[in-house]
Amino acid sequence: MNDGRRLALILNPSAAGGRALHLLPGVKEELTSLGLTHRVLETRDIDHASDLAREAAAAGEVVVAMGGDGLVGTLAGAIGRDGILGVIPAGRGNDFARELSIPKDARAACGVLALGTIRELDLGEANGKPFAGIASVGFDSEANRVANEARLIKGNLVYLYAALRALAAWRPVRFSVTLDGAEHSFEGYTVVAANSRFYGGGMRVAPDAKLTDGLLEVVLIGDNSKLRFLANLPKVFSGKHIDLDGVETHRAREVEIRASRPFDVYADGDVLTTLPATVRVIPGAMRVIAPR
Repeated sequence: MNDGRRLALILNPSAAGGRALHLLPGVKEELTSLGLTHRVLETRDIDHASDLAREAAAAGEVVVAMGGDGLVGTLAGAIGRDGILGVIPAGRGNDFARELSIPKDARAACGVLALGTIRELDLGEANGKPFAGIASVGFDSEANRVANEARLIKGNLVYLYAALRALAAWRPVRFSVTLDGAEHSFEGYTVVAANSRFYGGGMRVAPDAKLTDGLLEVVLIGDNSKLRFLANLPKVFSGKHIDLDGVETHRAREVEIRASRPFDVYADGDVLTTLPATVRVIPGAMRVIAPR
């Protein structure tokens, strides 16, 4: 049934308001009922999580990210092609799980660990640091910062709140973007380098991105009035924003990004690096258990 898979569940006890710890008893009960041998490893920080993942993979265990998208990318980068990664969604956005149709319910996701198939997927990298889904910079940097600082707002409402707060203070910026050697320059809001389609709790920001094509879907969101930007924001959930004036999409293996003022580069909800940044895709660099 599960090919004798042994699991190492890696979780950050304080992430997402302690959601992983809250879900853990039910997950352990479900894994036991499925006959899956497992142990739980709590992380102190990103470096500690990476060390735990490498040790578990070397011992022949499936490394399970029980947390948000940032943890998924960190662990995938740590174990590389030699390890196998599982995912139990326990973050805020859970967009990587959404991309793979892994159930949002943690106990249901345990069934994927037992019965799922191993898929080879691409991994993103920004200035040498791994990410699973989407790296973005500009307006998104400000919105992500606000979202991460908002402790009292629960669920996906935090992303709407963050977008409104960021928009109120936003000033246009000039971006210089080089796509596989071809240079683009524009004034606007955001540069998105997407390995997968979703971010921000279900926003389909890069609707044509694929985890298996060896390319990044690059979305450039140009300048517009704040009122029009706000009016068009709901279209990101359906992916229809890419048809709007001022929005360009490209495909590239490597993207170099610079801007006229400093920005953090966020990937999968966390700060990954700062500008200038080189974002690239590593084909088939992670093996993930996904639904059949």
